[in-house]
Amino acid sequence: MDEITDSVKHPAFDPDDEESFAAAGPWLARLGANRDFLADLAIAELKNRFRFQSERDAYSAQVMMIHAPGSKYFIRANFWPAATDAVVRASGAAPFFYGVAHDHNFSFLTVGYKGPGYWSDYYEHDYEATAGVPGESVALRFVERSRLAEGRLMLYRAHRDVHRQLPADSLSVSLNIMAASPRTTWLDQYRFDVDRGRIDGILSHSPSEALLTLAAHFGGPDAADVANHFAHSHPSGRMRVAALREQASRFDRVEGHA
Repeated sequence: MDEITDSVKHPAFDPDDEESFAAAGPWLARLGANRDFLADLAIAELKNRFRFQSERDAYSAQVMMIHAPGSKYFIRANFWPAATDAVVRASGAAPFFYGVAHDHNFSFLTVGYKGPGYWSDYYEHDYEATAGVPGESVALRFVERSRLAEGRLMLYRAHRDVHRQLPADSLSVSLNIMAASPRTTWLDQYRFDVDRGRIDGILSHSPSEALLTLAAHFGGPDAADVANHFAHSHPSGRMRVAALREQASRFDRVEGHA
C-alpha cells in the first residue's frame, strides 16, 4: 500500500495527463495482486466503528475508501453485486448505476480485484464537438462489451470514454485510483441515451449553482449584481447559463408583479 501512495504522491505524477496517469497502472496492479489487504482494512474499520469511512467517504455504501482524497488523487474499492443478490432485489439497480451510460469528468484507473467483474458496454465520444445540451445528438462509437475480470487493468479517460455498466455475474470488487481536482465540479459529466445517440442529461452539478439559485430568488440588489457578474464573466459556461437563467426568472417575477 505504501508503494502505490508514494508513487502517486511524487511531484511528477499529473492526473490531468493521460500518460502520467497510465504510468501508475503497474502500482495499482500490484495492489490488486495483494489478496488480503482489503479484508484486513475492512476488519480494522469495523473495530474502529468505521470512523475513517464516515469521515472521508462521500460515496454510497457501495464504496470503501482506501486512501483519503488529497490534492491529486484518492484510492477506493467498489463493490458490484449480481442482479440476483439480495441487495439488488431489495433496492433495484439504480444505486449501483447499472444500465446508465455515462462518461466521467475526471480520469481514473481501475483493476478487477475479486470476482468475475461487472460487465460494460464501452463507447467513445468527441467531447470537444459536444455543446452539452440535454437532447443533443452525439456520435457514440461502440467499442466492445466486456467485463472487468480479476487482474484486468483499465484507464478511463476523462470526457472520452463512455460506459454502460451491467451487473456482475456474482459479487465482484474493483480498485480505483481517482483523479481529484477542485476544478472537477466545474466540468460536465453526461448521461447518454445510447439507443438514440444523444445526451440524456448532465450528472455533474456544482454547489454554487444551488447557492446562486437561492441568492437570486430571495436576495435583493446584491444578488442581482452577483448574477449579472457571473453571467458575463464566470469561467464556467454552466455557471454563466445558470446565472442567465436566474436573471430571466427574476425578470419574470418582477413582470408578474407589475
